[in-house]
Amino acid sequence: MAARSVASVDKVSTTPLRLVTPEDRDVQIAATVAVPRIESEAQLKALLTSLSGVDAVGAEARAAKLSTRSIKKSTKLAAIEMAISMVDLTTLEGADTPGRVTSLCTKAMRPDPRDLTVPSVAAVCVYPDLVAHARSVLGASPVAVASVATAFPSGRASLDVKLMDVREAVRAGADEIDMVIDRGAFLSGRIGQVFDEVVAVKEACGDAHLKVILETGELVTYDNVRRASWVAMLGGADFIKTSTGKVTVNATLPVALVMLEAVRDFAETAGRTVGVKVAGGIRTSKDAIRYLVVVNETVGSTWLTPTHFRFGASSLLNDLLMQRLKQQRGAYVRADEFSGD
Repeated sequence: MAARSVASVDKVSTTPLRLVTPEDRDVQIAATVAVPRIESEAQLKALLTSLSGVDAVGAEARAAKLSTRSIKKSTKLAAIEMAISMVDLTTLEGADTPGRVTSLCTKAMRPDPRDLTVPSVAAVCVYPDLVAHARSVLGASPVAVASVATAFPSGRASLDVKLMDVREAVRAGADEIDMVIDRGAFLSGRIGQVFDEVVAVKEACGDAHLKVILETGELVTYDNVRRASWVAMLGGADFIKTSTGKVTVNATLPVALVMLEAVRDFAETAGRTVGVKVAGGIRTSKDAIRYLVVVNETVGSTWLTPTHFRFGASSLLNDLLMQRLKQQRGAYVRADEFSGD
Protein backbone atom coordinates (compact mmCIF):
# COMPACT_ATOMS: atom_id res chain seq x y z
CA MET A 1 0.00 0.00 0.00
CA ALA A 2 2.24 2.79 -1.26
CA ALA A 3 0.90 6.34 -1.02
CA ARG A 4 1.69 8.79 -3.79
CA SER A 5 4.35 11.38 -3.24
CA VAL A 6 3.39 15.04 -3.19
CA ALA A 7 3.26 16.24 -6.76
CA SER A 8 6.13 18.46 -7.84
CA VAL A 9 5.34 18.65 -11.55
CA ASP A 10 1.54 18.95 -11.73
CA LYS A 11 0.66 22.00 -13.79
CA VAL A 12 -0.94 24.79 -11.80
CA SER A 13 -3.45 26.79 -13.81
CA THR A 14 -3.25 30.56 -13.84
CA THR A 15 -6.91 31.10 -14.72
CA PRO A 16 -9.18 32.56 -12.02
CA LEU A 17 -10.56 29.78 -9.85
CA ARG A 18 -14.15 28.87 -9.08
CA LEU A 19 -13.93 26.82 -5.89
CA VAL A 20 -16.23 24.11 -7.24
CA THR A 21 -15.71 23.42 -10.92
CA PRO A 22 -16.87 20.85 -13.48
CA GLU A 23 -13.28 19.55 -13.37
CA ASP A 24 -13.49 19.06 -9.60
CA ARG A 25 -10.63 17.00 -8.20
CA ASP A 26 -12.90 14.63 -6.34
CA VAL A 27 -11.15 11.89 -4.38
CA GLN A 28 -12.03 8.36 -5.47
CA ILE A 29 -13.07 7.09 -2.07
CA ALA A 30 -12.84 3.32 -1.72
CA ALA A 31 -16.25 1.67 -1.97
CA THR A 32 -15.88 -0.23 1.30
CA VAL A 33 -14.26 0.83 4.55
CA ALA A 34 -11.13 -1.25 5.04
CA VAL A 35 -8.93 0.49 7.60
CA PRO A 36 -5.94 -1.77 8.29
CA ARG A 37 -6.17 -3.43 11.71
CA ILE A 38 -2.96 -2.69 13.60
CA GLU A 39 -1.92 -5.59 15.86
CA SER A 40 1.64 -4.59 16.75
CA GLU A 41 4.10 -1.74 16.62
CA ALA A 42 6.18 -3.70 14.12
CA GLN A 43 3.19 -3.92 11.78
CA LEU A 44 2.52 -0.19 12.20
CA LYS A 45 6.13 0.71 11.44
CA ALA A 46 6.12 -1.54 8.37
CA LEU A 47 3.01 0.19 7.08
CA LEU A 48 4.54 3.63 7.63
CA THR A 49 7.74 2.53 5.91
CA SER A 50 5.68 1.60 2.83
CA LEU A 51 4.56 5.21 2.43
CA SER A 52 6.47 7.09 -0.23
CA GLY A 53 8.71 9.93 0.85
CA VAL A 54 7.67 13.55 0.44
CA ASP A 55 9.45 15.61 -2.18
CA ALA A 56 10.08 18.61 0.08
CA VAL A 57 11.21 20.93 -2.71
CA GLY A 58 8.27 19.87 -4.87
CA ALA A 59 5.75 20.29 -2.06
CA GLU A 60 6.98 23.79 -1.29
CA ALA A 61 7.05 24.75 -4.96
CA ARG A 62 3.52 23.49 -5.56
CA ALA A 63 2.19 25.24 -2.44
CA ALA A 64 3.88 28.46 -3.58
CA LYS A 65 2.30 28.17 -7.05
CA LEU A 66 -1.13 27.48 -5.60
CA SER A 67 -0.82 30.48 -3.29
CA THR A 68 -0.72 32.74 -6.36
CA ARG A 69 -4.01 31.42 -7.78
CA SER A 70 -6.74 34.01 -8.07
CA ILE A 71 -10.43 33.30 -7.62
CA LYS A 72 -13.22 34.81 -9.65
CA LYS A 73 -14.52 38.06 -8.19
CA SER A 74 -18.05 36.69 -8.35
CA THR A 75 -16.92 33.76 -6.20
CA LYS A 76 -14.95 35.69 -3.59
CA LEU A 77 -17.94 36.50 -1.39
CA ALA A 78 -18.97 32.84 -1.38
CA ALA A 79 -15.40 31.84 -0.51
CA ILE A 80 -15.33 34.27 2.42
CA GLU A 81 -18.65 32.97 3.73
CA MET A 82 -17.39 29.41 3.31
CA ALA A 83 -14.32 30.29 5.37
CA ILE A 84 -16.48 31.87 8.11
CA SER A 85 -18.47 28.65 8.38
CA MET A 86 -15.22 26.70 8.83
CA VAL A 87 -13.81 28.72 11.73
CA ASP A 88 -13.25 27.14 15.14
CA LEU A 89 -13.38 30.37 17.16
CA THR A 90 -10.78 29.81 19.83
CA THR A 91 -9.70 31.13 23.20
CA LEU A 92 -7.00 29.16 25.00
CA GLU A 93 -5.46 31.56 27.49
CA GLY A 94 -4.77 31.19 31.18
CA ALA A 95 -6.80 34.35 31.78
CA ASP A 96 -9.97 33.01 30.08
CA THR A 97 -13.15 33.70 32.07
CA PRO A 98 -16.81 32.69 31.73
CA GLY A 99 -17.50 36.25 30.55
CA ARG A 100 -14.90 35.94 27.81
CA VAL A 101 -16.39 32.63 26.70
CA THR A 102 -19.91 34.10 26.72
CA SER A 103 -18.79 36.86 24.36
CA LEU A 104 -17.03 34.35 22.13
CA CYS A 105 -20.08 32.08 21.93
CA THR A 106 -22.36 35.02 21.15
CA LYS A 107 -20.08 36.06 18.31
CA ALA A 108 -19.82 32.47 17.07
CA MET A 109 -23.59 32.24 16.67
CA ARG A 110 -24.02 35.72 15.20
CA PRO A 111 -20.67 36.89 13.78
CA ASP A 112 -22.29 40.13 12.55
CA PRO A 113 -25.43 40.90 14.60
CA ARG A 114 -26.49 43.48 11.98
CA ASP A 115 -26.59 40.90 9.20
CA LEU A 116 -28.30 37.60 9.94
CA THR A 117 -27.27 36.20 6.55
CA VAL A 118 -23.70 35.79 7.82
CA PRO A 119 -23.22 32.07 8.63
CA SER A 120 -22.35 30.97 12.14
CA VAL A 121 -18.90 29.53 12.70
CA ALA A 122 -18.29 25.79 13.03
CA ALA A 123 -17.28 25.61 16.70
CA VAL A 124 -16.04 27.40 19.79
CA CYS A 125 -12.84 25.90 21.22
CA VAL A 126 -12.05 26.28 24.93
CA TYR A 127 -10.31 24.54 27.83
CA PRO A 128 -12.17 21.62 29.49
CA ASP A 129 -13.18 23.61 32.60
CA LEU A 130 -15.10 26.09 30.41
CA VAL A 131 -16.92 23.54 28.26
CA ALA A 132 -20.05 23.44 30.44
CA HIS A 133 -20.35 27.23 30.32
CA ALA A 134 -19.89 27.30 26.54
CA ARG A 135 -22.50 24.54 26.20
CA SER A 136 -25.01 26.51 28.26
CA VAL A 137 -24.51 29.66 26.17
CA LEU A 138 -24.65 27.91 22.79
CA GLY A 139 -27.64 25.78 23.73
CA ALA A 140 -29.19 24.12 20.69
CA SER A 141 -27.39 26.33 18.17
CA PRO A 142 -25.51 24.58 15.33
CA VAL A 143 -22.19 25.81 16.74
CA ALA A 144 -20.27 22.89 18.26
CA VAL A 145 -18.33 22.99 21.52
CA ALA A 146 -14.74 21.87 21.05
CA SER A 147 -12.31 21.31 23.89
CA VAL A 148 -8.56 20.79 23.92
CA ALA A 149 -7.44 17.88 26.06
CA THR A 150 -4.66 15.34 26.76
CA ALA A 151 -2.32 17.75 28.56
CA PHE A 152 -2.59 20.44 25.88
CA PRO A 153 -0.33 21.84 24.51
CA SER A 154 2.63 19.62 25.46
CA GLY A 155 0.93 16.22 25.43
CA ARG A 156 3.25 15.22 28.28
CA ALA A 157 1.25 13.37 30.91
CA SER A 158 0.29 9.82 31.80
CA LEU A 159 -2.38 8.18 29.68
CA ASP A 160 -4.68 8.02 32.74
CA VAL A 161 -4.44 11.80 33.17
CA LYS A 162 -5.05 12.37 29.45
CA LEU A 163 -8.13 10.16 29.42
CA MET A 164 -9.50 11.84 32.54
CA ASP A 165 -9.05 15.17 30.74
CA VAL A 166 -11.06 13.88 27.77
CA ARG A 167 -13.84 12.32 29.83
CA GLU A 168 -14.27 15.51 31.86
CA ALA A 169 -14.73 17.55 28.69
CA VAL A 170 -17.15 15.05 27.14
CA ARG A 171 -19.25 14.86 30.33
CA ALA A 172 -19.42 18.65 30.37
CA GLY A 173 -20.90 18.67 26.87
CA ALA A 174 -18.02 18.79 24.38
CA ASP A 175 -18.98 17.77 20.83
CA GLU A 176 -15.37 17.67 19.68
CA ILE A 177 -12.05 16.89 21.38
CA ASP A 178 -8.76 18.35 20.15
CA MET A 179 -6.06 16.04 21.53
CA VAL A 180 -2.34 16.53 21.04
CA ILE A 181 0.13 13.75 20.35
CA ASP A 182 3.29 13.22 22.41
CA ARG A 183 5.88 14.51 19.95
CA GLY A 184 8.70 13.29 22.17
CA ALA A 185 7.38 9.74 21.87
CA PHE A 186 6.92 10.07 18.11
CA LEU A 187 10.38 11.51 17.48
CA SER A 188 11.96 8.87 19.74
CA GLY A 189 10.48 6.12 17.62
CA ARG A 190 7.79 5.08 20.10
CA ILE A 191 5.19 5.08 17.34
CA GLY A 192 3.14 2.34 18.98
CA GLN A 193 2.67 4.47 22.08
CA VAL A 194 1.36 7.39 20.02
CA PHE A 195 -1.01 5.09 18.12
CA ASP A 196 -2.28 3.45 21.32
CA GLU A 197 -2.98 6.84 22.87
CA VAL A 198 -5.01 7.96 19.85
CA VAL A 199 -7.02 4.71 19.99
CA ALA A 200 -7.66 5.12 23.74
CA VAL A 201 -8.66 8.78 23.40
CA LYS A 202 -10.98 7.97 20.51
CA GLU A 203 -12.73 5.39 22.70
CA ALA A 204 -12.98 7.88 25.57
CA CYS A 205 -14.57 10.42 23.22
CA GLY A 206 -17.70 8.30 22.77
CA ASP A 207 -19.89 10.18 20.30
CA ALA A 208 -17.64 13.26 20.30
CA HIS A 209 -15.47 13.80 17.22
CA LEU A 210 -11.72 13.55 17.66
CA LYS A 211 -9.23 16.00 16.17
CA VAL A 212 -5.61 14.92 16.57
CA ILE A 213 -3.07 17.76 16.78
CA LEU A 214 0.26 16.75 15.26
CA GLU A 215 2.16 19.94 16.20
CA THR A 216 3.80 19.87 12.80
CA GLY A 217 6.23 22.66 13.68
CA GLU A 218 7.99 20.21 16.00
CA LEU A 219 7.98 17.19 13.68
CA VAL A 220 11.03 18.48 11.75
CA THR A 221 10.32 16.89 8.32
CA TYR A 222 7.42 16.54 5.88
CA ASP A 223 7.95 12.78 5.98
CA ASN A 224 7.26 12.87 9.71
CA VAL A 225 4.12 14.95 9.06
CA ARG A 226 2.89 12.30 6.61
CA ARG A 227 3.68 9.44 9.00
CA ALA A 228 2.08 11.17 11.98
CA SER A 229 -1.01 11.87 9.86
CA TRP A 230 -1.34 8.16 9.08
CA VAL A 231 -0.79 7.14 12.72
CA ALA A 232 -3.60 9.48 13.76
CA MET A 233 -5.96 8.31 11.02
CA LEU A 234 -5.27 4.63 11.67
CA GLY A 235 -5.98 5.30 15.35
CA GLY A 236 -9.43 6.66 14.56
CA ALA A 237 -9.02 10.42 14.16
CA ASP A 238 -11.98 12.25 12.61
CA PHE A 239 -9.68 15.22 11.85
CA ILE A 240 -5.95 15.74 11.76
CA LYS A 241 -4.83 19.18 12.88
CA THR A 242 -1.59 21.04 12.24
CA SER A 243 -0.84 22.86 15.45
CA THR A 244 -1.68 23.99 18.94
CA GLY A 245 -0.95 27.60 18.06
CA LYS A 246 1.44 27.64 21.02
CA VAL A 247 4.76 27.07 19.20
CA THR A 248 6.88 29.22 16.91
CA VAL A 249 5.98 27.45 13.64
CA ASN A 250 2.31 26.63 13.17
CA ALA A 251 0.25 25.98 10.02
CA THR A 252 1.95 26.46 6.65
CA LEU A 253 0.68 25.82 3.13
CA PRO A 254 3.23 23.07 2.35
CA VAL A 255 2.34 21.23 5.57
CA ALA A 256 -1.37 21.54 4.77
CA LEU A 257 -0.65 20.14 1.30
CA VAL A 258 1.15 17.12 2.78
CA MET A 259 -1.71 16.48 5.23
CA LEU A 260 -4.34 16.84 2.51
CA GLU A 261 -2.43 14.36 0.35
CA ALA A 262 -2.43 12.00 3.35
CA VAL A 263 -6.20 12.18 3.90
CA ARG A 264 -6.73 11.74 0.16
CA ASP A 265 -4.58 8.60 0.06
CA PHE A 266 -6.24 7.27 3.23
CA ALA A 267 -9.71 7.76 1.76
CA GLU A 268 -8.73 6.06 -1.49
CA THR A 269 -7.18 3.04 0.24
CA ALA A 270 -9.16 2.72 3.48
CA GLY A 271 -12.53 4.10 2.40
CA ARG A 272 -12.88 6.57 5.27
CA THR A 273 -12.72 10.36 4.96
CA VAL A 274 -10.81 12.35 7.57
CA GLY A 275 -10.94 16.12 7.95
CA VAL A 276 -8.04 18.57 8.18
CA LYS A 277 -7.78 21.55 10.52
CA VAL A 278 -5.13 24.24 10.10
CA ALA A 279 -4.36 26.39 13.12
CA GLY A 280 -1.97 29.10 14.20
CA GLY A 281 -0.93 32.21 12.28
CA ILE A 282 -3.95 32.36 9.93
CA ARG A 283 -5.13 35.93 10.37
CA THR A 284 -6.40 37.30 7.06
CA SER A 285 -9.00 36.47 4.43
CA LYS A 286 -6.20 36.20 1.91
CA ASP A 287 -4.57 33.52 4.08
CA ALA A 288 -7.85 31.62 4.38
CA ILE A 289 -8.58 31.70 0.66
CA ARG A 290 -5.09 30.41 -0.11
CA TYR A 291 -5.82 27.38 2.06
CA LEU A 292 -9.19 26.87 0.36
CA VAL A 293 -7.43 26.88 -3.02
CA VAL A 294 -4.99 24.21 -1.81
CA VAL A 295 -7.92 22.13 -0.53
CA ASN A 296 -9.79 22.51 -3.82
CA GLU A 297 -6.77 21.62 -5.94
CA THR A 298 -5.68 18.66 -3.78
CA VAL A 299 -8.83 16.88 -2.62
CA GLY A 300 -11.75 18.68 -4.28
CA SER A 301 -15.14 19.81 -3.07
CA THR A 302 -15.77 16.94 -0.65
CA TRP A 303 -13.39 18.68 1.75
CA LEU A 304 -14.77 22.19 1.13
CA THR A 305 -17.23 21.91 4.02
CA PRO A 306 -16.96 22.45 7.79
CA THR A 307 -17.32 18.68 8.26
CA HIS A 308 -13.99 18.17 6.50
CA PHE A 309 -11.99 21.39 6.81
CA ARG A 310 -11.54 23.90 9.64
CA PHE A 311 -9.55 26.97 10.57
CA GLY A 312 -8.44 27.21 14.19
CA ALA A 313 -8.28 30.94 14.78
CA SER A 314 -9.14 33.89 16.97
CA SER A 315 -8.41 37.01 14.88
CA LEU A 316 -9.27 35.56 11.45
CA LEU A 317 -13.03 35.98 11.82
CA ASN A 318 -12.93 39.78 12.05
CA ASP A 319 -10.89 40.07 8.86
CA LEU A 320 -13.30 37.75 7.05
CA LEU A 321 -16.21 39.93 8.19
CA MET A 322 -14.42 43.10 7.05
CA GLN A 323 -13.64 41.62 3.64
CA ARG A 324 -17.22 40.39 3.30
CA LEU A 325 -18.53 43.93 3.80
CA LYS A 326 -15.95 45.26 1.36
CA GLN A 327 -17.26 42.86 -1.29
CA GLN A 328 -20.78 44.11 -0.66
CA ARG A 329 -20.09 47.85 -0.27
CA GLY A 330 -17.06 48.25 -2.50
CA ALA A 331 -15.11 50.00 0.25
CA TYR A 332 -13.16 48.95 3.31
CA VAL A 333 -14.76 49.21 6.74
CA ARG A 334 -13.13 50.04 10.05
CA ALA A 335 -11.94 47.13 12.19
CA ASP A 336 -13.72 48.61 15.20
CA GLU A 337 -17.09 47.91 13.53
CA PHE A 338 -16.70 44.36 14.88
CA SER A 339 -16.18 43.15 18.42
CA GLY A 340 -12.67 42.16 19.45
CA ASP A 341 -13.78 38.76 20.75
